[in-house]
Amino acid sequence: MPEPVEAVEMRAALQRLRRTTGLPVAFGGLLTDSGQLRIAELSGTATRALSGLGVSAGNGLGGKSIALSRPCAVTDYRSSLHISHEYDTAVGAEGLRAVLAVPVVVRRKVRGVLYGAVREPRGFGDRTYNAAVDAARDVEQSLVVRDEVQRLLAAAREPVAGPGAWEQVREAHGELRTLAPRIVDPGLRDELLKVCGRLAGGGSGPVQDRRIVLAPREVDVLAWVATGATNASAGERLGLKPETVKGYLRSAMRKLGAHTRLEAVVAARRAGLLP
Repeated sequence: MPEPVEAVEMRAALQRLRRTTGLPVAFGGLLTDSGQLRIAELSGTATRALSGLGVSAGNGLGGKSIALSRPCAVTDYRSSLHISHEYDTAVGAEGLRAVLAVPVVVRRKVRGVLYGAVREPRGFGDRTYNAAVDAARDVEQSLVVRDEVQRLLAAAREPVAGPGAWEQVREAHGELRTLAPRIVDPGLRDELLKVCGRLAGGGSGPVQDRRIVLAPREVDVLAWVATGATNASAGERLGLKPETVKGYLRSAMRKLGAHTRLEAVVAARRAGLLP
């Protein structure tokens, strides 16, 4: 069974944290549905003492970071007067002294915490703080993408009804195709693309020609053109320059035998490439 994508992203973020800061130990996890942080990923640790540890908001260094929704650090964990000490046994078993905790914040809500640590008392400079925040943002962005994909997938599964419904479907199709390249989890990415295929094949009118094959980026561009987007706005959505969008559009028009943007969209719908 493949690993949850959150575990893969968290592990990558911890490795980046160690690489960019030089800190020998990093660990972290996401909040559970009950609001408790569960430390699930370890990097550079000598024991399993921290694995599976549950951290409540307000307790310990990580709990303080959750409660304040900002990075927190101690120069010597076991003697610090600025945190509570519910987790001293686990921290002590790993021999950690100076510890930094950075929250993963998505839409103003803490979703996880990344820790970096060393085994001697010391302070942390701005470079270390900034690198830790960047690593946390990596996890944040992956969660944002995953949340958006899940929202769009749920919306795409709803029956199409009412005035303007197909315009909503077409916009969702464009957004899903835009997010597809950013999905790390292959299972979720496959599901997303299958939903895109169902949306594309669910429009009104018979499919006339499925022999037409467009490159994925050509379909991405047409999906946004179909919503009325300009080359500039389509490029902004897709992370492409307007000139690049124009090139993909020109190529798609040639393959579809179209002379205008509208003709290209109509031909793509008839071919079952767009909803």
